[in-house]
Amino acid sequence: MTLRLFDTATRSARDFVPRVPGKVGLYVCGATVQSSPHVGHLRTQVAFDVLVRWLRRSGLEVTLIRNVTDIDDKILAKSEAAGVPWWAWAARFEREFTAAYDAVNVLPPTYEPHATAHVTGMVELMAELVERGHAYVASEGNVYFDVRSWSDYGALTNQRLEDLTQSADDAPGEALKRDPHDFALWKAPKPGEPETAAWPTPFGRGRPGWHLECSAMARRYLGHAFDVHGGGLDLRFPHHENERAQSQAAGDAFAEYWLHSAWVTQGGTKMSKSLGNGLVVSEVLQQSSGAALRYALTAVQYRSMLEWTPETLPEAEATWERLTGFVARAGERLTGEAGSELAPVGADEVGTVELPADFVAAMDDDLNVPAALAVVHEHLRAGNSALAQGDDVAARTALVALRGMLDVLGLDPDDPHWASGGASRYADALDAVVRSELDARAAARAARDFAAADAIRDRLADAGVVVEDHPQGARWTLASPRT
Repeated sequence: MTLRLFDTATRSARDFVPRVPGKVGLYVCGATVQSSPHVGHLRTQVAFDVLVRWLRRSGLEVTLIRNVTDIDDKILAKSEAAGVPWWAWAARFEREFTAAYDAVNVLPPTYEPHATAHVTGMVELMAELVERGHAYVASEGNVYFDVRSWSDYGALTNQRLEDLTQSADDAPGEALKRDPHDFALWKAPKPGEPETAAWPTPFGRGRPGWHLECSAMARRYLGHAFDVHGGGLDLRFPHHENERAQSQAAGDAFAEYWLHSAWVTQGGTKMSKSLGNGLVVSEVLQQSSGAALRYALTAVQYRSMLEWTPETLPEAEATWERLTGFVARAGERLTGEAGSELAPVGADEVGTVELPADFVAAMDDDLNVPAALAVVHEHLRAGNSALAQGDDVAARTALVALRGMLDVLGLDPDDPHWASGGASRYADALDAVVRSELDARAAARAARDFAAADAIRDRLADAGVVVEDHPQGARWTLASPRT
């Protein structure tokens, strides 16, 4: 089966055919670093991380561009209110976004360009649009795109120009716009804004409009035509509509496919800091592991709304414990006496194993992760049964397939990322408490006080902790619910 992706521009699922055989150019809109990241921000990046992993697993060479918008109205306003330079404010929150991406094992992009480092390219693109008659200077430093000069405007979101809401550009030249729908390519400085937040251009000093930034950076790193442009559903209009219009008006073919991930919602309402319902990532990670958070964000198909409830993270944690429990038990079996004739499972084998056909079909069906996870859990059940029956060969087969599938989803429990930093402080605390109990049990057994040793084991069992004795010492796992 060929990979099929839902193209927002055509509003249909299309066979994915790269422009250049074997290679994929992908641009995903990154953060505007004006405040701390919330869970909704991570939803988009996790969704496209799964796409990147699947494309690479399918043998394609992927160039991923994820930009950083480090100059913006909100950045300037919030930094001024805080009394710090705008660039320092942006750098602070960029670090927070980077930490949040890393916490949920989002792979780094091939390049991560910053808007402020690509002003030259923006000015060149803007000059092309003015020369072609698709943009005009409204006043010193204020340049607008003329939407009526581009007959295809509105095609991405299937809207007619007369039905669109007016542009909300807040600039001194706003009153001089030819049409209320025209959008800013360049903005003159507002009174009180720092001089460092403006750059000279042939059309006057100012700073870039948001939409111009992405078009210029996509052109710089992916060329005049590339394969996929992605982002959150809220970016379809006006951001992506405007990007598409200005790039194509400048003569670029731009993106062949447009992909958009849906929102994280609470009570049916989009998660947003402005609405006061944004779950800040750093706070969520004080209560949950990064792995469980990633599982929760991955488990729902990327185009479906993810309704966030009080049960979302606990359910994800329980599932993650079942997965890690099996991987740990199977790994121990293979390295112990019973599995001494079987080779341990290494990263190379996990990365190259032939994946189950049903899993591949699900992923090729517009990244249908829920269906893919159903296959994962089938192998989890089979693996646990094999361990219970002492069938090490079957257990090893299930382990390799399971880890291979989870690797595609960024959730392989033996990925060094999770081994080095995936556990939450709660997991660390639980491990310390349980190991203290196990030390007391070992001391009781050494003193031949078996009643006390059994009482400790029973107490742990009542708390949902399963103890297994090995030649190397006692091991513990959380009891798995019936699957």
